[in-house]
Amino acid sequence: MTKDKIIRCAWCGTDELYQKYHDEEWGKQVKDDATLFEFLILESAQAGLSWITILRKREGYRKAFANFDYKKIAKFTAEDVERILQDPGVIRNRGKIESSISNAKLFMDIQKEFGSFYNYLYGFLPEGSIISNEIVNYKEAPTKTDVSDAISKDLKKRGFKFFGSTTCYAYMQAVGMVNDHVKDCSFR
Repeated sequence: MTKDKIIRCAWCGTDELYQKYHDEEWGKQVKDDATLFEFLILESAQAGLSWITILRKREGYRKAFANFDYKKIAKFTAEDVERILQDPGVIRNRGKIESSISNAKLFMDIQKEFGSFYNYLYGFLPEGSIISNEIVNYKEAPTKTDVSDAISKDLKKRGFKFFGSTTCYAYMQAVGMVNDHVKDCSFR
């Protein structure tokens, strides 16, 4: 694929970090729970903010949150919360930080119940298959669906925070549960 023939979804614009994320990660199916948890933290942190803000702080999150190791994060204490609140490399929102710790514990509960977080998530998809939308303009992509509503509702019932239906749908796009690359995107 030559550089002059690459077509991307317009939402990533010309920002190199956004383009790299679009080209290498967004919409690619993630099966491992470690990466699924990383995106759970990042998408929850993004609530109310732009995704590029979170991408720019991703390495800060990696450092502050034990390389996204949910087993370690589940053991974080009040002292860890205070440490993270002082870290300019993350979004310093107490509720989001505390929910990341709580969500880590709940994440492991789901793993025990379903064998993996991946198994849990794909149980919500029709026939356990990726949803592939036929989008011409990225603005046509939904911001939430019946599936994201159901996942979000179930996670909320289990105690998860900062993971409403819109956040859940963005998560589904990010981890490849849904393919919302526009039809002519070189990375579809």
